[in-house]
Amino acid sequence: MRAWAELLRVSALFTVPGDALAGAAALGARPNRSTALAVGASLCLYEAGMALNDWADREEDAIDRPHRPIPSGRISPPAALAAAGALTAAGLALAARAGRTSLAVGTALAATVWAYDLRLKYTAAGPAAMGAARALDVLLGATATATATGNVLRDRATSAPAGPGAAGPAAVVTRGSGNTSSASAGGGGAAARTSPRTPSPGTVTGAGAVRVTGPWDGLRTALPSATLLGAHTVAVTTVSRREAQGGSTAAPLAALVATGVLGTLAGRPTDEAVARGGFRAAPRRGTGALRSAVPALAAAGPALAGALALVYTGTAGRPLLHAALNPSPPLTQRAVGGGIRAMIPLQAALAARGGAAGIALGVMGLVPLARTFARKVSPT
Repeated sequence: MRAWAELLRVSALFTVPGDALAGAAALGARPNRSTALAVGASLCLYEAGMALNDWADREEDAIDRPHRPIPSGRISPPAALAAAGALTAAGLALAARAGRTSLAVGTALAATVWAYDLRLKYTAAGPAAMGAARALDVLLGATATATATGNVLRDRATSAPAGPGAAGPAAVVTRGSGNTSSASAGGGGAAARTSPRTPSPGTVTGAGAVRVTGPWDGLRTALPSATLLGAHTVAVTTVSRREAQGGSTAAPLAALVATGVLGTLAGRPTDEAVARGGFRAAPRRGTGALRSAVPALAAAGPALAGALALVYTGTAGRPLLHAALNPSPPLTQRAVGGGIRAMIPLQAALAARGGAAGIALGVMGLVPLARTFARKVSPT
């Protein structure tokens, strides 16, 4: 069992759920069942990449890392390859359940993972391929969430009662082919109406209103967050290419500069989050205390994003600085491990940046688990 934990690098697994959650937060939508399916797909595809990576590197690891599960004989190469195939199939099946667009993004993600491990890893395109995989993971969460959110709100719009008896004011804006339909229920009992004007992505109309984004709109809206996480992955992957031999000062130094830039950008709340003031995608449920805590969390988003961006910068930056000053294999490996762990506060900062302070705190709750498992199984 320990051999499989090492092969799959389970301690790094906790850096994955935040991708889909950051994608959902970028939309201003609450995580839903499809978000959970996207997280499951991401976990499967990530672990497929880990198993495939060791299978592809088995000859090199026999020289540089003879303790790894395959060269040490604890796991056979056919078993590792079969695991990679099975996990890929499971990931695509979960993505398909989240919607056709999610399946398309998941297929692109799986293809990128396999292309990296089998072809691109030792080429100049290797770091970019890894960055693309991480960015696609964020977009997978965004498209899955947007699909489910759009379906729910469209159902509510078509079934909302009209007239004085309707429950509080609400407005839903749906994007169709060339027009925007708006349905409202409440005080005036206005009937649904159609306008030829279509709002731009992220438009909020009226108190408690949110534009219903389709999956492709969700992809575009989440692209900035996906780009930041992808850029961080490129930097860490570039450093990791020398972790067994060491000797490169340029890579950790460049990654250190990139970390500072990314931390600055991640700490700035998006214009859309400021405009909507937090989540507006669904009526509040639960106790009065819980409902009253939601606006407070939304208001804390900007400050929390800045604080989490500092945590990210420190987590990734400190070991990178040490590796830049002394690029020995142990310090370079430590810098790679720090870059992997820094994924979590970066994801949390991006969630808070999108106005989802609650999600950000939940993502940060994965940090103790990641640290505990990292003491037992190395993430690199």
